[in-house]
Amino acid sequence: MSVALRRGGRLLLVKRGQAPSLGFYAFPGGRVEPGETDEAAAARELCEETGLEVGDLSPLREVMIDAVRDGEALTYRLLVFAGKDCGGEPQAASDAAEAGFFTLAEIEMLSVTDSVAELARELLGNIDE
Repeated sequence: MSVALRRGGRLLLVKRGQAPSLGFYAFPGGRVEPGETDEAAAARELCEETGLEVGDLSPLREVMIDAVRDGEALTYRLLVFAGKDCGGEPQAASDAAEAGFFTLAEIEMLSVTDSVAELARELLGNIDE
């Protein structure tokens, strides 16, 4: 689960500090723990990786991600939520090496997956920077 958190004309991204997405910028997120809802997991992961709280969450997109872990090909289901920004400054923590809000022009210069780039264009494409 992950959160696409918008602040004005910027989106929150973290730079992954661990495999399988080491070095890539992505929406903050991670795995669902046993007994946890998708929404609770997304909010928890956001807080763990950035220190930020989030308001209401609403499903935005489901993305299927192919990856290799320990030599095994896997497919992950990633549900991306849109979140209501509650303010504060992001601080990279957990498996995030960096955290910050980026404009669409900045995101297009970063190492991001196709799905992150597509969602960024969708969410920020009509905003004047």
